[in-house]
Amino acid sequence: MRIAVIGAGAIGRHVIAALQRDGLGPLAVIVRDPARAVPGLAAVGSVAELPPGITHLVDCAGHPGLIAHGAQALARGIDVVTLSLGALADDALATGLAAAADAGGARLHLASGSVGALDVLRAGAVGGLTRVRYTGRKPPAAWMGSPAETVLDLDHLTGPATHFEGSARQAALRYPKNANVAAAVALAGLGFDETQVRLIADPAAPGNLHEVEAEGSFGRFRIEILGAPLPDNPKSSGLAAMSVLAELRRLGARISG
Repeated sequence: MRIAVIGAGAIGRHVIAALQRDGLGPLAVIVRDPARAVPGLAAVGSVAELPPGITHLVDCAGHPGLIAHGAQALARGIDVVTLSLGALADDALATGLAAAADAGGARLHLASGSVGALDVLRAGAVGGLTRVRYTGRKPPAAWMGSPAETVLDLDHLTGPATHFEGSARQAALRYPKNANVAAAVALAGLGFDETQVRLIADPAAPGNLHEVEAEGSFGRFRIEILGAPLPDNPKSSGLAAMSVLAELRRLGARISG
């Protein structure tokens, strides 16, 4: 694989450093501001400027990164690995990416982000799911800069408070920086409109807590994951960055699960 990365923020820097440790490059990074580029790594502004022969483009820049560069990369035959699953709640974008992938003979790979059990959801969806709910519980600081600020006084919370309840589509479109996990659950199971989402700010939360509950003909399950944020950004999950690397390793393996 010849890899390039979109974004040099908290997740992007983590992924770039891990790829360098594994001897996988990357060969370039697409950034809006060259000053944020990683020293010693070629910084470009678009897919057209990437070095020749890139096979995989890793999106670590959030929804804007996938929107700006995803279709162009796919149309050029470059596989894209993305964490920006919530962006696919926009049907027009999802359709455009699929068309670009068809045109270029490439694939859009969805990294699982901060949540597990998606294989169980996918299997359950084959037999029939009747209910899927995702609950995201994070410390107030992790919701700063999101619509939660218009609902709650995040600086003075004394207990857990729900600031959103609705569908995964509503959550993904309203919280583009916080609801990619909800989108991952939706895509694996009942879809954006039938997946229930609840988002909670909790000053007692020990980290970013993700809970998935599902019922169907297979039975039922409940899974809870406590993820630690990246040290330099409380909004970014360490597991999210790790899931990108795990997906790249899976794609490069002769035998994969």
